[in-house]
Amino acid sequence: MDLENAKLFHAPVKRSVTIAGHQTSITLEPLFWDLLRNASEQRTLPINALIAQIDLARMDADEPPGLATAIRLWLTNDLLGKIDQAD
Repeated sequence: MDLENAKLFHAPVKRSVTIAGHQTSITLEPLFWDLLRNASEQRTLPINALIAQIDLARMDADEPPGLATAIRLWLTNDLLGKIDQAD
């Protein structure tokens, strides 16, 4: 992944996704959209399916964070090798 400064420090981008049949929008920086796309490709899952898995996992927390925060935290843990590929 190329982490050029123009993309690294880009403003967040809002995109629409469907989770469990419901349309929602998520605002993430382009770097996180790229990481999410890479993670979904590695798992051969559509991005919406991976987001749905992250959404379910965050709901198990004592104080669930917002979805965008949960995605950022999940991606960070994935980069650190703390997420199983089967998750």
